[in-house]
Amino acid sequence: QVQLVESGGGLVQPGGSLRLSCAASGSIVSIYAMGWYRQAPGNQRELVASITSGGNTNYVDSVKGRFTISRDNAKNTVYIQMNSLKPEDTAVYYCNVVVVLPSGNYWGQGTQVTVSS
Repeated sequence: QVQLVESGGGLVQPGGSLRLSCAASGSIVSIYAMGWYRQAPGNQRELVASITSGGNTNYVDSVKGRFTISRDNAKNTVYIQMNSLKPEDTAVYYCNVVVVLPSGNYWGQGTQVTVSS
């Protein structure tokens, strides 16, 4: 069983910054990819950013240049640094981990990010 613990959400003013963390624990031998998704009220969940074990990253166009995803393979932890936040970034952010051994796709509990003045 794999557990994901997220932290770092909150309320921030437009233009501000937040850093989210997600630590994976449990019976993990190898992780392929880690990422962050978000879901705003009335919207579908969307991929924000992902990073593979080799360090390849992928971002949704709306956050390119503002968000940076990184990971610490030794700690099975993924981070996302979010700068220049906009009200449209307001959503519940979910961590996602794709585990190779044992095989599985896991989700965090979600953390609220609110960008408002």
